[in-house]
Amino acid sequence: MNTKNFEVIIIGGSYAGLSAALSLGRAIRKVLVIDNGKPCNRHTPHSHNFLTQDGRTPATIAEIGKEQVMQYPTVQFMDAWVTEIKKEKEQFIISTSDHQNLTAKKILFATGVKDLMPAIESFDDCWGISAIHCPYCHGYEYKGQKTGLLSNGDIAFEFSQLLHNWTDQLTIFTNGPSTITATQADQLALKNIFIIEKKITKFQHLKGYIQSMKFSDGSTFQLDAIYAKLPFEQHSLIPEKLGCEVNVQGYIQIDEFQRSSIPGIYAAGDNTTSMRSVASAVAAGTKAGAFINHDLISGN
Repeated sequence: MNTKNFEVIIIGGSYAGLSAALSLGRAIRKVLVIDNGKPCNRHTPHSHNFLTQDGRTPATIAEIGKEQVMQYPTVQFMDAWVTEIKKEKEQFIISTSDHQNLTAKKILFATGVKDLMPAIESFDDCWGISAIHCPYCHGYEYKGQKTGLLSNGDIAFEFSQLLHNWTDQLTIFTNGPSTITATQADQLALKNIFIIEKKITKFQHLKGYIQSMKFSDGSTFQLDAIYAKLPFEQHSLIPEKLGCEVNVQGYIQIDEFQRSSIPGIYAAGDNTTSMRSVASAVAAGTKAGAFINHDLISGN
């Protein structure tokens, strides 16, 4: 089987990956972007807080991005997923789901993370639509509306005060016994932010838009939107298998130039930071592309 050789292989063709591919294409680098077409925000109806693209669908932004990247003849795309990567001397050997053999001098992981859904019926149907993670991305659309926060402890206390900027109808749902301190609860009550400790069993919704929540005691609570700080895992376990350090928060450890702890391997986007937005991913991808090109030139 023939081996195809590239200077850079980008794993993940969403916003960070496309942005890096654009930088590298303009640097006349031979690049392959490998992606299976399933970004984590594919169910989100609109993307916000990204200058010139505010309000567009994530799919539209990605489509425009790919169309622009494809104008550079040294960049190619492959619809697949990577199954294995080995490092041999100064290059990486990549195997894919469609049995392709590839090599690259540099690897960029723009693979994102996978959110771990709570055991609440229909929560996943609402995730990215009315069950949301970021007020800067979604808060304006739900300003002044009945809003919930699914969280507990210090994180719930801190995050609820941020969310209060967008709505004065905010309730914290701890989904079980609260670990928010009495002092914290008193401070929240001064802002009319109250805590409900009932166990949530179901989100009642219409096409992903929450109508109400149902509790284990049979009672319900009307709601327009709910924020959630969900646990997550890396979408790809390959970086860790290759020896890339992962920090205590679960993100790939990178330096200021998007380099991982393994020479020749870079990471950009949601797999490296809690700043999960299209704008942040695009910025990180641009930086990664520039410094990958710099390292290729300098021989690092």
